[in-house]
Amino acid sequence: MSLYARRVTLPTITPLTIQSQVIKVFNEDGSSHVLEVPSDTTARDLCQLCITKNRCGYDQNWTIFEQLSQSGIERIVEDHESVVRVQSSWAVDANCRFYFRKKSGKYDFFRNLTFFPEHMVSCCSETKGSFSHSQLIQDFMNPRACPEIHGHLQIKDQGKKSWKKYYFFLRRSGLYFSTKGTSKEPRHLQFIADLNENNVYTLLSGKKMYGAPTNFGFCLKLNWSGDAKDLKLLCADDDLSRTCWMTVVRLFKHGLQLYQNYKTPLLKTASLLTRSSSDNSLVAMDFTGESGRIIDNPVEALSAAAEEALSWRKRTCHRVNMHWSVTAQPIAASTEAFHRIQPWFHHRISREESQKLMEQQGLVDGLYLVRESQSNLKNFVLSLCYGICTMVHLLAHRSNNLASVNLQCS
Repeated sequence: MSLYARRVTLPTITPLTIQSQVIKVFNEDGSSHVLEVPSDTTARDLCQLCITKNRCGYDQNWTIFEQLSQSGIERIVEDHESVVRVQSSWAVDANCRFYFRKKSGKYDFFRNLTFFPEHMVSCCSETKGSFSHSQLIQDFMNPRACPEIHGHLQIKDQGKKSWKKYYFFLRRSGLYFSTKGTSKEPRHLQFIADLNENNVYTLLSGKKMYGAPTNFGFCLKLNWSGDAKDLKLLCADDDLSRTCWMTVVRLFKHGLQLYQNYKTPLLKTASLLTRSSSDNSLVAMDFTGESGRIIDNPVEALSAAAEEALSWRKRTCHRVNMHWSVTAQPIAASTEAFHRIQPWFHHRISREESQKLMEQQGLVDGLYLVRESQSNLKNFVLSLCYGICTMVHLLAHRSNNLASVNLQCS
């Protein structure tokens, strides 16, 4: 018998990857959307979906926020960040949410010099004359450049209710404070946090929850930790200085990616997502906007299919998604006419009921429904909204074809 055991090499086990994830996004009015999105969906993709769902105007200031209610903090989820990865970092019992709303001046620091006061930026303090805003932005995004933000901040002692005021320095290597006045000598600097391992958040109710001395609080939170004890709570004297600190943290952390987000229009989100060759024959349609359109964005199409499958939308939403919907019955198997199984067909309802349904959906141009005529048997009525007015067309049979023979406005 051999004294040596035989060495066996086991095959590598490929980890199971999640193809899609359900994400709930809240609006400012308290309403919400439950969306099923692919695992690689970014905050920009989610923003595009929410704009379509809420029928909002396209604006670069639309933003996805991550809010941690138990800690009383929130932050901007950068456009390139994966929302699925952000959600996976939440604790199971934590009250965490995504919010969709506008952030005024989300990228204004690329155009406005007032975001960086001269007395807070080291390269400005050392220059007697005026400085170039474009050069300053390039220094912040250049990993070889070493700009520095400095000024007084108050920090909360760990495990205590007291706050202490120190002179802080924000560098590419991290956040420090001086133990001796405004000295920046290495022996006097105390390291606080590494920017690559932390995200910057705004304190929503710093005075109430943490006893902050002012209303201009912010904090640094570890990417993988949900414990409030790990928060580095800071407080500025005014909103301008807080905005400067938080903006430079974003620039140091994300660098050139922020500028690419700023230069990429929100309308081009759909072109960043490619469809597989097997999906070329599938067409998803949307009739909820001002006019009918083909849904080219696969994230939006997948979400629309999930909504129809789980009955998340009312039957009167007028979204036709024949190929993507998992609840649609095969047309060939149906004994009824094709139009009777469509979501825009409402059988034998009265004119008053159809008008009420149109008003419930909002009188937007292009909204329509079809019903059976009560006064003309075997004919139909098309109700179409245009210019905040519902126009009624009588569709009558003529030589085996449907023809519109009447037009009224209500």
